Parts: sequence; C-alpha cells; structure tokens
Amino acid sequence: MRPEILNRLFAPTTSLSGVGPRVAKLIEQVAGTKMADLLWHLPVGIIDRRYAPKVADARPGTVATMTLTVDEHRPPHNPRQPYKVICSDDSGSLTLVFFHARTDYLRQRLPVGEIRVVSGTIEHFGHEIQITHPDHMGTMAQIEQLRAVEPVYRLTAGLSLKVLGKAILGALEGAPDLKEWSDPAFLFTNAWPSWRQAISTAHAPEREVDLELESPARERLAYDELLANQLALALVRLNMRRLPGRSIRGDGSLRQRTLDALPFRLTESQETALAEIIADMADGARMLRLLQGDVGSGKTVVSLLAMLAAVETGAQAALMAPTEILARQHLATIEPLAAAAGRKIGLLTGHDKGRGRQATLDGLASGEISIAIGTHALFQEGVEFHDLALAVIDEQHRFGVHQRLTLAAKGGAIDVLVMTATPIPRTLMLTAYGDMDVSRLPEKPAGRRPIDTRVMPLSRIADVVGAVRRSLDADAKVFWVCPLIEESEELDVAAAAARYRELSQIFGGRVGLLHGRMKGRDKNAAMVAFTDGPVDILVATTVIEVGVDVAAATVMVIEHAERFGLAQLHQLRGRVGRGAKAAACLLLYASPLTQMARARLEILRETDDGFRIAEEDLRLRGAGELLGTRQSGLPAFHLADLTAHGDLLAAARDDAKLIIDRDPDLEQPRGHALRTLLYLFERDAAVKYLRSG
Repeated sequence: MRPEILNRLFAPTTSLSGVGPRVAKLIEQVAGTKMADLLWHLPVGIIDRRYAPKVADARPGTVATMTLTVDEHRPPHNPRQPYKVICSDDSGSLTLVFFHARTDYLRQRLPVGEIRVVSGTIEHFGHEIQITHPDHMGTMAQIEQLRAVEPVYRLTAGLSLKVLGKAILGALEGAPDLKEWSDPAFLFTNAWPSWRQAISTAHAPEREVDLELESPARERLAYDELLANQLALALVRLNMRRLPGRSIRGDGSLRQRTLDALPFRLTESQETALAEIIADMADGARMLRLLQGDVGSGKTVVSLLAMLAAVETGAQAALMAPTEILARQHLATIEPLAAAAGRKIGLLTGHDKGRGRQATLDGLASGEISIAIGTHALFQEGVEFHDLALAVIDEQHRFGVHQRLTLAAKGGAIDVLVMTATPIPRTLMLTAYGDMDVSRLPEKPAGRRPIDTRVMPLSRIADVVGAVRRSLDADAKVFWVCPLIEESEELDVAAAAARYRELSQIFGGRVGLLHGRMKGRDKNAAMVAFTDGPVDILVATTVIEVGVDVAAATVMVIEHAERFGLAQLHQLRGRVGRGAKAAACLLLYASPLTQMARARLEILRETDDGFRIAEEDLRLRGAGELLGTRQSGLPAFHLADLTAHGDLLAAARDDAKLIIDRDPDLEQPRGHALRTLLYLFERDAAVKYLRSG
C-alpha cells in the first residue's frame, strides 16, 4: 500500500484550483496527469523582473519593472490599430501597447492619474519607448511580488506560463515533509537540503546558476531518483538470490559435438563469457546475467552452448526473441548445430496454428523438444514445459522486466540469460540492468571485415542507384532502409512503399518490400524471397534493425540517416558484411545538416566499435533518447541526467548495496523512509519483494 502521506501527490491535476479537464489535458502533454508530475517538471529558464530603471534609462530588449503614472488612454479609430496607454515618470514617457484590447478592462486596470507598477519587455519604436502587452500590471502594494524572478517552464500550444506556474505552485503547497531517507553524513558532505527544501528551491531559481544540473537542489533530487532506481533493482536481484535455485552441471558432451561442427573457433571473449555463464548455472543460486555483444560478435553461439549445458542434465532451455523474423533467424542458425548434438528444436510464435502448434506444445510438455525458440508466445498461458531450466532472452530492452519474470515462472528455479546487441554505456547499464551480472563480447569473430561507410547528400540519389546496379551485377544483395518519420509507423510505411515503387520501375521484380504493418507470414515470405529467392533489393523500414542475418547482403543504403540515432545506425549497418565479401554502407542525408547530426555521421564513418559509438551517443543525445523512444525497458528519468549525474549514479548504486546488506527488508527507521522513496518514484513493484512488504 502506498503511504498515506503521498496520496495528495498522486491525486490528479484536476484537483488543483483552476485546472479543469481542458487545462489538465494540456498539462498532461508537458508533464503528466498527477500532482507529482508537476513537481518533476522543473524550470528551464528564468525571467528576472528585478531590473527597475527610470524610463529614460530602460534598455531595449530587457525585461523591466517600472513605477509609472498613467497619463492618458488613446483608443484606436480603426479596430486593427492598437490601443495605447501613455504613462510617465520624472525622466520621460512610455507607451503601453495593446492589440484587440477591451477598453473597459484597461480603464479599470490603468486609471488615469494613478500610479501603477508595470513589467514587460522594453522596445524602441521610432522615438517612442514602449512595452507591448505587459506581462504584469499592479498597484504599488504589489511591487514586491512583481519585482521578482519568475521561473520559465516547457509549454505546449494553448498552455500559458501563468496557468502552468499557478498549477505548479498549487502542487508545491501540497508537497508533504517526508522523513529523510538519505544518509545524514552524505547529505552534509554534499551540502544538500532536505527533499522538501530541494523541490521548493528547484522551482524558485533566483539566478541562472540555480538552473544548472549541478546546483545543490537539483543534484539532491537527481540522487533521490537514482537511489530509488538502484534500490528497486537491488531488491529484484535480492529476490532472485533468495528464491531456491538449482545447480546445472552438464557433462560437456553435447557442447563438444556442437563445437566440433562449428566452422570456426570461439574467440577469447566468447570462451570467457561462456565460462562465466556455465559457472553461474552450476552455482546453487539463480542466474540473472546479461550477455552484451556488439553486432556480429557471436552471442547466439554462446547462448546455444549455455542451453546445451542445461540439456545435458536432461532439462530444457528456451530462447525468446522480440520478433518472429528474429526467432526464425535464430532457428536457422541453431537448428543445424543442435542437430549435430542430436537434439530437437521447436519453434513457437503467435502465428503458429492448428496441428503444427499442438505438436510443438506436446513436444515441450513431454520433453521431446529440448530447446524452444520463439517470440513472447513462449510465456503465454497453455505453454507447458517438461523441465525448463534456462531461459535466454534476446534484445532485452524490447521486453519489460515483468516479461522476463513471466518466462522465468514457466519452470522451477530457472536461470535467466539476457542478450543485447545494442552496446550500452556503463551508466545506462547500471540503470537498466543493475540487477544483473554482465558478460561482454568486445571482439568480432575472425574474418569479419570493416564495412566501408560513406556519407553523401540525398541529391546524389542517381549515383547511389548506379552503385546499386553495379553491386547487383556482382551478385550482391542490397538493403535499402527508408527514413524514420517522427513516431508515425504509417508515414514510415508510406515512405518505404514510395521508394519501393520507384526502384521497381528501374529494377523490376528484383525489388521487395518489408515493413512493420505486414502480416507475419508476409514478412517471412519477403525475407525468404530476399535471402534465397529472386529479390536482390529489400526496401524496408527499421523492422530489419536487429538480428536479421543475410550472408549475401553486402550493401546497406540508409535514407535520411540524419533522423536516426547513432546506436540505430550502427545496428542497421551491422546487417551487412556478415559473409566473406567486402561490404559498404551509404548514409544519405538531407541538407542542411545540424551540428549534432553531422557529428553522429562523422563518428559512424570513423569507427565500427559499438561500445565507443554507444558512449558517443550518450554524450551527444543524453540518455532519454539513446535507444530510440520506441524501445522500452530503459527507465525514464524526470530529474536525473545520466550525462551530468554519472557520479551520483555510482554513489546511489553503492548506497543501495549497503542498504541491502544492512537492512534487506527495509524494517529500520531509514528503511521505512526508503519505502516511501520507492513509492514516490513509482518503483512500487520492488516493494512486493520485501518479506514484510
């Protein structure tokens, strides 16, 4: 149960004065639906109204707060003309300008002969000094309120700063005093305020320096969010360790048969990673390990050998992939190697129906099928395993933690191995995978050649078509990836379909089309036609990004490469050059390029080291966008910025480990405060792992 003291923060924004359904919808677009979301929506700038010059000294372009006498109202003769109010002080006169004004309202707010305090941006128009539509107009009694610093927030069309600012003030007034969850000595060393002070200070910046991510208030809030993240992951990990495990010790016979059938030797890093996995499986505790390898580093072979270690004991293993295309790809790679070891593989996807599906289900339940490969269909109801001992999950960031736990529930004391081909910087690794041990495959298998990467403007598309023609003459296969258009899959598909039609006019039936809106069987047919059939150019959206392996594909064309993230471009490029022939990647961009887009394309041209590319991507774009907004699994931070707060993340991780060592069930006074912290940042799921939680 959420602590009662937090209930107000989780009330809808409509419970605030002045926030009706229409305004709440606008607030939801920039912040969220709850009061707490308003607290996390921190200022991005300030308007300083403390500058209070005489009229004659007022500098154009500055925001000034001035004490003026109202001299005269000049309504316009023509409604298209502005309404003017002439004001003055002892140094000169200033004109207030209003368009579409209401005369009665202005005469009431600015009575002739009265003194008023006016705040707004100073402009010079001809010989006149003026303020158009002042931000504030008030009496002398309100001068202290007007001569203030006003926070500026990110807005959306239809939402004014005044309305949002008032809502945030309302949320701040309802923010409770919470018991301290941070170590007092750590707070003192960093000179950080309490949580309540920090949230108030962050929303009341006095100077530009108060907006910086390293300001004490913002650092304190960022640390709280990172601590909630790390503590939640530590509790998940602790729960895995507490659950009874099983020791899986195979005799190595099936693995040896498979190694003998391989046309290459394992790299040193593959051998090291495999040894770490096998040691974890032999341990009595449950395994939760991440296998992180760059594009083409040989993760699938390592995972197969781990699965065979489970099969050697008479148990079963399962490999779950995010898409049917990738599941079938794994089947094509693994089936002949498993056959060499004399073991049967089964495939299970959402599109399998009828007798074939039932035969697979029967084989899994009886134990006749040793290794299952499939999509999320593997953990649906009705899928029973005879004895599932190891679950391998590919491209973890496409699945949530709950899905990997659901698959793990399909057997008794299952070991979990998670794989990703998206190299992840260390800081992000801690936030997304802090509950796992990590093995890395930094080497490429022997014989892999670097991919010749070229950057050119879209205006040279005719040259690209010519280069594609020459490649086809040399028996190459070509991927042609169409642009990522905003968040609209519909527009992505339209762009791919248009390019498909244009290329079909040139190359006829040698062009195929693949996109996310196609049915599963049509996608598979398109891939088969490209891999083994008459199609030599596959026009596709980013559906081909991860894991697709076509040995004959040696050319990758990416249109509007400036719209993609670095990690995504690296993944796409990794789809070619997987065979013996030299490969090329052509990155086409639309001019003019932004500085960031130019930097991204330059890095890609310089290196094919996915780990370096991931670090550069984090540096250039920040963590929020790193794996693309469509991909789930990475936590979204409101207050922490991993590029600025990397040191705080490391401290939060150490603190979480210490907390778990000293008070694993969060029963001590600090532990109770930490429970509140977990609920405050909506890490509620972790609380259920507490023995008394």
